[in-house]
Amino acid sequence: MPRHVTEESRTTPVLLETDVLVVGSGPGGLAAAVGAAREGAQTTLLDRYGCFGGVITQVGVESVAWYRREGTIDSEGLGREFEQRAKAMGGTQPESQSLSEALDPEMFKCVADELVREAGVEPLLHCPAVTPIVSDGRIGGVITESKSGRQAILARRVIDATGDADIADRAGAPCHVTPSSETLGVTVVFSCSGIDGRRFLQHAAERRPTYRDWDQAWEMETAGKEDELFSPYLREPFEEARRAGIIPEDMDSIGGTWGRITPAGEMTYLNMILLKGYDCTDVRDLTRAEIEGRRQALLAIEALRRFAPGFEDARLRTFGMTLGTRDSRKIVGRCELTAGDVLGEARFPDSIGIFPEFIDGYGHLVLPTTGRYFQVPFGILVPRGVDDLLVAGRCVAGDRVSHAAVRSQVCCALTGQAAGVAAAVSLRDGTTTGRVDVTRVQAALKRQGVRLF
Repeated sequence: MPRHVTEESRTTPVLLETDVLVVGSGPGGLAAAVGAAREGAQTTLLDRYGCFGGVITQVGVESVAWYRREGTIDSEGLGREFEQRAKAMGGTQPESQSLSEALDPEMFKCVADELVREAGVEPLLHCPAVTPIVSDGRIGGVITESKSGRQAILARRVIDATGDADIADRAGAPCHVTPSSETLGVTVVFSCSGIDGRRFLQHAAERRPTYRDWDQAWEMETAGKEDELFSPYLREPFEEARRAGIIPEDMDSIGGTWGRITPAGEMTYLNMILLKGYDCTDVRDLTRAEIEGRRQALLAIEALRRFAPGFEDARLRTFGMTLGTRDSRKIVGRCELTAGDVLGEARFPDSIGIFPEFIDGYGHLVLPTTGRYFQVPFGILVPRGVDDLLVAGRCVAGDRVSHAAVRSQVCCALTGQAAGVAAAVSLRDGTTTGRVDVTRVQAALKRQGVRLF
């Protein structure tokens, strides 16, 4: 039996009171905060790290819309605005495999700051939320633990954008937890300097990797139309490194995609380490994955130096601030999105936006090249059992295949903007988030530039 410690009751000072509190500032949380504030709600955005942006700025994932092709009918709203604002501030380069922009994660920290400032959102960094405040089935804020000590933030509405449904779970909302043996892998993202970009790109053009290569490494099933499309994918240097004894023969977790190459010879995004079997809600598993990921990244860099043209003088530049996680805990929602919804162009009366038919994960890769899209229902943001709480991002309700779609950063922004707007509308109308008039939420989203149908 696990041991326990009984804590004494205590009185906790209130740090602030707000209308809408957003916990977590990735694409979902950032969009939720900006969306709520633009709808007139007093809004606070809280993050445990020193910058906003989540998977973009803290993990280093710069390819937010790499699915976008000529035939894609894409989401509108804040997800697209993030990309456009970053480009206007000089913080992007054309993404190598799509009609999108690769974001500079360091510059996006400033982009996020500007979006928060312009919207009038109160920012709180270095402020982990540890416990929700719940009474009579309604959430009323969170307890935080920061350098300022243990403090409470009181809020009339709370949006859980933690990615792992931490607040919803601790508030007592039912959740699904994917077993660690079945979850999508975790990644330590890293970057390199000392790259001969011209030589590397010439080699890539001659070899021309495609998405068919993914199937050989990760057993990915495509719709067929993706197979001949270019993918910035690297596998051969690591196979040669295994034959040379640089990488252990049984280590199949190294291999993946690359991103921007700067004029200074920096390859800013290497998504090359895919570690499986880790529970992203277990602190010891997270610790092991961080350490193992860094160890494998050094092996990957040595393999690239030896066997990838243009990498002969490469050296480690940075690691992401934290582990990149894809899958863990999801709420049980009022509605559960399914594989059939994503692949069947589902339509919902409570649509909060559209997202293209894009799936990446659980052995499926479908790119939106034919204009197909599905509507995202409001019900997947609404947890059961706790009112005045909404969720945004990859912890919304749904099955495995639908998760491989909604975990995309642009779709996270879509659910975040909807959650923020719904929270603001519920306050204005004097209803709870569980009883908010979705038609009024839809009208507000349309005013904010979201395409619903």
